[in-house]
Amino acid sequence: MRRLKLLCFAASVLLLACSPALDWRDVRPEGSGLTAQFPCKPTTRTRSAMLSGAPVPMTLLSCEAGGVTFALSHADLGDPSRVTDALVELRSALAGNLQAAPFRSAAFELTGMTPNLQAVRLAQAGRLPDGTAVEERAVLFTRGAVVYQAVVLGVRLDDAAVGIFFESLRLL
Repeated sequence: MRRLKLLCFAASVLLLACSPALDWRDVRPEGSGLTAQFPCKPTTRTRSAMLSGAPVPMTLLSCEAGGVTFALSHADLGDPSRVTDALVELRSALAGNLQAAPFRSAAFELTGMTPNLQAVRLAQAGRLPDGTAVEERAVLFTRGAVVYQAVVLGVRLDDAAVGIFFESLRLL
């Protein structure tokens, strides 16, 4: 039975990877020290964000495929002692933006990351400002003084696509 489930999962991932809406590509955001796979060509924006009591440049890469948004952001805080507060703030902002509460969270680990109790994988549901119900999956983690946030957001999420996106994250 387990082998059948694995085979079904592998087949669904292959079908998903061949979907015309999802054109997976490797992306290495400049200055991030990270690679990821996006299912579409992301655009890049940098803005100032208040994290751990100070403004810092935060770079966001995002794209939409099949009605789902895939996003990855990173910010160098310059001081590792500010990382934990920043991760807590990012987690709070994710919930606040959707007026949501996490319905599932778990510790998150990525090879090469700096261990932190606030490094998590989240699943939550909420509403966009226009009232549309959405689901969100996110991971938050750090390396040194850099904080990372990867998010998948949409009305209906495909677990295989979410898995590909998060499992493709690699610190360099």
